[in-house]
Amino acid sequence: MAFVKQIQKDEGREIRSIHPTQLVCKYIVAHQNGHRILQLNSYGSDVRDVPGKLSQTLQFDESSAAQLYAVLKAEFGFGD
Repeated sequence: MAFVKQIQKDEGREIRSIHPTQLVCKYIVAHQNGHRILQLNSYGSDVRDVPGKLSQTLQFDESSAAQLYAVLKAEFGFGD
């Protein structure tokens, strides 16, 4: 599990291929200490030892979620 405090472009690195593993990502929203938190959970693929088991978790607050939104908007052309 990790709390995302900042999103930065990883200059100088590139994606060499699309990862063949496919999985489900679910999200939950909670309020903690007066802040809204978005949590993305990834679950083990069908080929793992325990398919469907919670694998990784990323948490975003309003600031880091806004950064993610800006990246998605810039890279995919999403509009408001």
